[in-house]
Amino acid sequence: MRQALRVAVTGHRDLTPATLDLVAAAIHEELRGRGPAVVGVSCLAPGADQIFADAVLDLGGALEVVVPARRYGRALPERDRAEFERLLARAGSVVRLPYDVPTPETYRSANEVLLDGADLLIAVWDGRPARGRGGTAEVVGEALRRDIEVRVVWPEGAARSESS
Repeated sequence: MRQALRVAVTGHRDLTPATLDLVAAAIHEELRGRGPAVVGVSCLAPGADQIFADAVLDLGGALEVVVPARRYGRALPERDRAEFERLLARAGSVVRLPYDVPTPETYRSANEVLLDGADLLIAVWDGRPARGRGGTAEVVGEALRRDIEVRVVWPEGAARSESS
């Protein structure tokens, strides 16, 4: 019996509306052919994480969620919170970290758990340095230190919101 491929995700939260569609198509392409043999691991942050989670589920894979803090979902904007709750309800397993509120340190801890046992990291990343602890570039660096394969997804025409 073939063991499932564990694919973790990291990526930007502040993608433009047009970029959301580009990234969704690129992630589906990256995962296509792996189908139900994929276990996707995500923190379900808005943007890249939620797009990835939907792609894993669309392709018949299993979803594992790492929740960085007890009040994580409540800290999200209303629209993003609804998506978080919808995807959380579809997760096959959930790891809840023991922190009360999300902080850069809780995100860093969540990323450590996210990478544990991962075979592959999909990074929706523009290639720029992290803006703070627990950012996309930091997760990519840690995955490379752990010898986890990293596939960067940044389709031509992708952009981050100007307000970020």
